[in-house]
Amino acid sequence: MSGNEGRLLDATTLRAWCATALDALGRAREEIDSINVYPVADGDTGTNLYLTSEAAFRAVEAVFEAYGDDASPAAWPGLDGVARAMAHGALVGARGNSGTILAQLLRGAAQVLVEAPGEAVDGVVLAAALRRAAEAAYEAVAHPVEGTVLTVASAAAHACPSEEADCRVVARAAYDAARDALKRTPGQLAALGRAGVVDAGGRGFVAVLAALVAALGGEPFAGGPVARPVRWQPRHPETSRGEPGGAEDGARAGGVGDADDAAFGEDVARGGGVARGDDEASRDVARRGSGDVACRDTEEWDGSGPGYEVIYLLDAEDEAVARLRARLDALGESLVVVGGDGLWHVHVHVDDAGAAVEAGIEAGRPHRVRITHFASDAARPAPASGERVPRAIVAVVPGEGLAELYAEAGAATVPARPGELPGSGELAEAVRRAHAHEVVLLPNDAALHHTAAAAARDARHLGVRVAVIPTRSAVQGVAALAVHEAERRFDEDVVAMTSAAGATRYAELAVAEHRSWTSVGICQAGDVLGLIDGDVVVIGQNVAAIARTVLDRMLAAGGEMVTLVLGEDCPETLADDLERHVRAHHLAVDTVVYEGGRDAALLLVGVE
Repeated sequence: MSGNEGRLLDATTLRAWCATALDALGRAREEIDSINVYPVADGDTGTNLYLTSEAAFRAVEAVFEAYGDDASPAAWPGLDGVARAMAHGALVGARGNSGTILAQLLRGAAQVLVEAPGEAVDGVVLAAALRRAAEAAYEAVAHPVEGTVLTVASAAAHACPSEEADCRVVARAAYDAARDALKRTPGQLAALGRAGVVDAGGRGFVAVLAALVAALGGEPFAGGPVARPVRWQPRHPETSRGEPGGAEDGARAGGVGDADDAAFGEDVARGGGVARGDDEASRDVARRGSGDVACRDTEEWDGSGPGYEVIYLLDAEDEAVARLRARLDALGESLVVVGGDGLWHVHVHVDDAGAAVEAGIEAGRPHRVRITHFASDAARPAPASGERVPRAIVAVVPGEGLAELYAEAGAATVPARPGELPGSGELAEAVRRAHAHEVVLLPNDAALHHTAAAAARDARHLGVRVAVIPTRSAVQGVAALAVHEAERRFDEDVVAMTSAAGATRYAELAVAEHRSWTSVGICQAGDVLGLIDGDVVVIGQNVAAIARTVLDRMLAAGGEMVTLVLGEDCPETLADDLERHVRAHHLAVDTVVYEGGRDAALLLVGVE
């Protein structure tokens, strides 16, 4: 708290909030996933909130790391810089509908914190930040719906005292109001009432506010079970508001992750405040929507809907984004567009994924495009409890072609897109979904080794035995997979795979994005770089010439097998050219070629 006892919020307190929120969402992730029924019952709200929070946390940590661990507090980053990093990290790392809205909530709060003078803000400014967060979230959603995280955020904002108060008092008031609003969500959204659960996104935001209270020196955030599904008894208009919904059901409602868990469950058991639209905050939600339609009718919502979720970052001007909103709104539903200052995060559910991406192309430059087919996810059977497979391989893979290759070899894959490495939560979730007693994790990138180790620690808490093989390239992962034998003892299999990966040298061809220094001189934007084991060894313009130089240097130390993985932008004749070169200049060396596809590096080379 930097010695201010919760009166003020400064850069270090904001950092603590991001760290505590990440921990809170990590503890609650599985249970929030389990109550995810709206807008699509795909069971990933907790995971998406965690990954979005992790992206914000990483961005904030990067700001502090840039100042060095030995810097004096006087030299630490200011509140404005940390707030900007938090908002930007959440924006570019937002996952799913819930994560996109959380990113906008953080961005809205950051807008106020950045503009505030001084290195710390008081409760008045924090209250304004929370109110702006709720407003920004409403602005981002095409058709706000009552009974969602928007309702919870609005209730929190309206509860903040307008007069002068300590930040801790403001945070606690917001948290208490959000928690009360969350209890009422089953009475506001038919899908939640039928399932007997509170809103998953709102539950996650309550955890974020609980973390804010803790970061300001309030009651410490306690981990443990939260948000357990509960059969809530729906109320009808003629039913008395005070009629209890069943003590046993309410006792299973789960708490909010702090010392008031039991009281929260008891309140749900008494049915307090669940009558539809019974408070001013709820009525305010119905009034404040974007456009003419403030709250869509959800009485007949049955879980059906568009088949695809489309998400992408977009470089575009404000006017183009306004046109994009209108077009995507006509194409699908669950439209959320967040961001500003030229960078936007777009989320929509549609039947025509191509049309949604084309709309982005017309508006600006879409990148980091992610398309999820809901039907495929729904059709994938969840493994039955107690039916774990003996052993599984989980690998981070760049490129669709490599993903297919790994899948054919029996590995579960986690995509790695340019500039977007998966977080530890995503890797831990992939390990969990593998549903195996033993898992071998292949990070396939040196930058992911610490992330993979963190994911392994998380998975071990679930009783899974996990080994991380420190592969630094996908071609090393291919070599490891080639010697994998599930029938061997786990330790022996891990040793064999590690040995095969370690015996494989790797190289990559990439295109420089900007002018920079390298170990062999200065490169200009657009230059082709040849890297061996992560170090630049040659710079040029001709892809084939650079590739031949890299191959010759690697094979000078010997080798029996060359693996080539071609990216989507590789010249069509490159594979044939390199195969002829190897046959002509390196006797008794075999070559195997794979298509890396979209999102793969320009060229990956492995030599065994």
